[in-house]
Amino acid sequence: MDLHPFRRAVEARDLDGLAALLAPDVVFHSPVTFKPYVGREDVRALLGIVMSVFEDFIYTDELTADGVEALIFRARVGDRRVEGIDILRFDQQGLIADFTVMVRPMSGVHALAEAVGAGLAAIGVNTAPSEG
Repeated sequence: MDLHPFRRAVEARDLDGLAALLAPDVVFHSPVTFKPYVGREDVRALLGIVMSVFEDFIYTDELTADGVEALIFRARVGDRRVEGIDILRFDQQGLIADFTVMVRPMSGVHALAEAVGAGLAAIGVNTAPSEG
């Protein structure tokens, strides 16, 4: 199976390679905030923190449809196990234009929100992102 470049970058923990796959105006829908993060630099910073927060991260499945890629994962945040899905939608250049993450269970979402929020605050990124 030919793995999607996003999956390869995440599994290699290649943040620069991951950022190169994002459209300049990418919109990231977080599992813990209502308003999305917008723009390659903010999303890159967020993904860097998420990569440091998730432990034992593994993609278990990859689903493909026209213009959409869904990557199902398992990970751990501290002592909480989580399952989730990354839903990627692409622009005409093949870059990720829209990125939605869903995570379960609620206890894992809370642990993720705490850890990522602390990481974002530490680097000075607004933890209550604007709509645009």
